[in-house]
Amino acid sequence: MTDDPRTCSPETGDESRRNPPAVAVVDAQTPGNVGTIARAMKNFGFSELLLVDPPELDPDGEAYGFAGHAREDVLPNAREVSFDHLVENYHTVGTTAITNEDDQHHVRFPFSTPAELAGRLERVVTDTVVVFGREGVGLTNEELARLDEVCSIPASEAYPVLNLGQAATITLYELRTLALEPGDVQLPDIERVRADEPSLERLYDQWAALLEEINHPEEKRAKTMRMLRRLHGRADPTVQEVTTLLGVLRRATERPDQEGT
Repeated sequence: MTDDPRTCSPETGDESRRNPPAVAVVDAQTPGNVGTIARAMKNFGFSELLLVDPPELDPDGEAYGFAGHAREDVLPNAREVSFDHLVENYHTVGTTAITNEDDQHHVRFPFSTPAELAGRLERVVTDTVVVFGREGVGLTNEELARLDEVCSIPASEAYPVLNLGQAATITLYELRTLALEPGDVQLPDIERVRADEPSLERLYDQWAALLEEINHPEEKRAKTMRMLRRLHGRADPTVQEVTTLLGVLRRATERPDQEGT
């Protein structure tokens, strides 16, 4: 962990040059939570970890044990900075489990959920940091009052307080689109390609043929076809799905149960 704070100058022109938000942890009491947060950062594409008054992070201790592959880069590259440094050099987002209920109090209100925050930060072209507080008490009112905005995770009113590592993991998951391109995730490319209109028309023709073959009441066929057209229209079937359905409908139209009779 280095202690040479970087001076960050806001980007004002090319949005493509925007860096993913940094992650700051203020006065963490447990090295394991720092490691857990570093791991979540690695999971969701974040790399800049800033620590304010951190505990001792022994390379053979709990933090590195909990960090997974983040022990190779995120955690050892973490920088120790002051709270003043965060305020002076970043657009700051404080996290809190407890919010004010109305606009008469502005320390913990208004607030955004992590999902809402992700949408807005896409348009913020400057260096941003998401700030997490202490286990148990989080960020103080005095600290939150110095930050630019507040984020809170929707949770049960009966027990809204999450473990520090859990809160960071949920928040960073929701913000992942600020750090990961669609091609950077481990999920396979499942982009759906809708079948073209001629293929869909062949499918509708085959449905019509089946209705005729099974002697579906003639006065109901037009209504049934409209229903089937709307159904497939909402489903956006792929080429493969239409091909499979065509095969099934052709087989049904041929009435294999009546072969040889």
